Amino acid sequence: MEFRYLGNSGLKVSAITYGNWLTHGSQVENATAIECVRAALDAGITSFDTADVYANTVAEKVLGRALKGERRASVEIFTKVFGPTGPKGPNDSGLSRKHIMESIDGSLRRLKTDYVDLYQAHRYDVETPLEETMQAFADVVRQGKALYIGVSEWTADQLRAGHALASELGIQLISNQPQYSMLWRVIEAEVEPVSRELGISQIVWSPIAQGVLTGKYAPGAPLPEGSRATDDKGGANMIKRFMRDDVLTAVQGLRPIADELGLDLAQLSIAWVLRNSNVASAIIGASRPSQVTSNVAAAGVVLSAETQSRIDTVIGHVAEYDPARTRESSPKSRES
Repeated sequence: MEFRYLGNSGLKVSAITYGNWLTHGSQVENATAIECVRAALDAGITSFDTADVYANTVAEKVLGRALKGERRASVEIFTKVFGPTGPKGPNDSGLSRKHIMESIDGSLRRLKTDYVDLYQAHRYDVETPLEETMQAFADVVRQGKALYIGVSEWTADQLRAGHALASELGIQLISNQPQYSMLWRVIEAEVEPVSRELGISQIVWSPIAQGVLTGKYAPGAPLPEGSRATDDKGGANMIKRFMRDDVLTAVQGLRPIADELGLDLAQLSIAWVLRNSNVASAIIGASRPSQVTSNVAAAGVVLSAETQSRIDTVIGHVAEYDPARTRESSPKSRES
């Protein structure tokens, strides 16, 4: 396993992070989910990402059980706050002081830990003054409940404002968690340059584009049974943006490149995001332990400039680059 510094901090994280967004407490039975976490640990992964909103708090509980017995200092646990949890009352979402302070305690209880290594604002809250949010995060850090602060899917302007306030308050905002893959490159124009300037790393989600970059979806072919594209609990909705024939055809064109490198398409895709020096870690999920073991092989793979150029030629024309997509996906209210 390769380890990288997270932002301008002394914290090192594994280049592959295990995440339990669409699996634990939802798509995968708890016993299998725990087996996947054990496989991640066996493969050298030390970083684990979750959120209170995943399966309405159940994912955190599963991860807490799966990590029971591990030496706490030997793993990095990341969780997030923003989305609605519980009965979804008026203060059960967002980044108000009330929601943050209540949510961190709930997350720690479910994760069975005294602190998280990274506490992330899952989205930007337009209904709460940023000053209130960052002050609450500073208090969480000073109380020892989180070591560092991060965000997820913030725009370049939001990152700059949040980082400035964090610095004034004497805490470290060191990471952003955006979607990033060969097919979704919207951070490259604005978010990435600002992040480099501010000392913020990316912990990227969906490096294999919800499974599309594995090549298992062929243009014109029936959807594989049990695949994410057939999941009616959220997976199908997330993946549909990539389920176009031109995209699926381009993905198949990556196979010769992967074969020459002795990689499968998922490994090639993860190695591609990790070739970006602003990416500290790529989050992988899994529905079975063998997927974890396979995907970890991408850590440490070096793609030559020639290989990167060939990848761009094959798939670059169907990728999304527009930085406005980050702004468009930012919630317009706490409930959206």
